[in-house]
Amino acid sequence: MGRLDGKVAIITGGNRGIGAAIARAFAAEGCAVALAARDAEKLAETAAGLEATGSMVLAAPTDVTDEAQVEALFAQTVERFGRLDLLVNNAGAFDGGPLDELSLETWEKVMAVNLRGPFLCTRAAFRIMKEQRGGRIINIASISAQRVRPNSAPYSTTKHGLWGLTQCTALDGRPYGISASCLHPGNTLNERRAQRATVQDDEPMMTCDELAETALLMASLPPHVNMLEAIVLPVEQLYVGRG
Repeated sequence: MGRLDGKVAIITGGNRGIGAAIARAFAAEGCAVALAARDAEKLAETAAGLEATGSMVLAAPTDVTDEAQVEALFAQTVERFGRLDLLVNNAGAFDGGPLDELSLETWEKVMAVNLRGPFLCTRAAFRIMKEQRGGRIINIASISAQRVRPNSAPYSTTKHGLWGLTQCTALDGRPYGISASCLHPGNTLNERRAQRATVQDDEPMMTCDELAETALLMASLPPHVNMLEAIVLPVEQLYVGRG
């Protein structure tokens, strides 16, 4: 018997990296998963891999910054699976640079993906979970919400905001049995990092699957228990006092 048997989850940014790893972890414990991402081809590939293991999967190409597409994602999920128990707000964008050289376009792009998207998805999930009298929302933020790196103003600002959204969701959801958690990953070896050769990427890393274990723990807690916040990072990564 899986820890998430009978549960249904939406995972944004679910076609690769951390999102795909969380989808694998959830599906392995009996959860039906709806995967959302913009890259439809990669999304179909990831979904096919999960279906091959016998998992119940919905692949829904979605731009989380678009209100209509987000509403369609949640409607499709409920139509297919009948309910929604878990939302993982994982879709994200990374960009930055010297503060005085940042373009408004860069700022707005990161804000849209990292904050507007989670808000739209949280709002849609909240409406469903409120009717069900229960559910759990997990936001994938970053240790940059606690310790910023140089030249990361758009990214770090949004991750601080996502932690704030988590607390507001937990408070507003409490009367309805809706909990919210914030997972702050440290250096994680995803596709973006693997494709770049920078000094930063020589830092200690953990795998996406290793990080997904904490997301699974959050998701599988009893409904009256919540892990509000967790920081997960490689032991040797610079964190305390960094910056």
